[in-house]
Amino acid sequence: MDASNISLLERGGPVMWVLLSLAVLGLVLFVERLLYLHRGQIRATEFLDGVKNILAQRRMAEAVTVCEEAPGPVAAVVKSALLHAGADEVSLRYAVQDAAVTELPALERRLGALAAIAQIAPLVGLLGTVLGMTTTFRAFMEGGRYATAQALAGGMWQALLTAGAALALAIPAHLAHHLLHGRVRAIVRDVEWAGNEIMRYLLVDYRATVAVKADASDTLSGGGGA
Repeated sequence: MDASNISLLERGGPVMWVLLSLAVLGLVLFVERLLYLHRGQIRATEFLDGVKNILAQRRMAEAVTVCEEAPGPVAAVVKSALLHAGADEVSLRYAVQDAAVTELPALERRLGALAAIAQIAPLVGLLGTVLGMTTTFRAFMEGGRYATAQALAGGMWQALLTAGAALALAIPAHLAHHLLHGRVRAIVRDVEWAGNEIMRYLLVDYRATVAVKADASDTLSGGGGA
């Protein structure tokens, strides 16, 4: 931070340091959430196709391992369904819903704090503007007609700098929150789709495959016994 930036912070008064602290906090929250959501968002269609291919070969343990090694809520929901593959439809649905309820709140964690920064920043800037104008009027009252431009400029600097800094913080914070919220919605859609798709597969296709192979084994066993 060079001398000119420090000078602007000093002219903006203590409110500028509050805005700077909010800006640093908002940046940290944004980067942390962006990395977390990036790791948690997988290609749900390709992932589920791979799990289905493994299940088609009746390798349930391997499919569960694949889910454990994959990051994100989609893999966790699919894993929960696999662990309850032998249950009835109601129990299977409850297992998938419980897994989703457990995983999804982590996606929205700290988004509220980022939204709060975007909403609070203009109010903090307004406070700085009021304080700056108060300083200006006090200088005018104390100096009367002899008040110098330099005495009046201090309060005007504070009012303008804090208002501008607050807007410069609030606008990117709103955009960052909108971007992250869009990522969360996309992951939620993937979770809902993956949960419904794996349930349908386990209840229909997988059980049909298991039944056919079981019948084939019984036929071979019966033929061998004859």
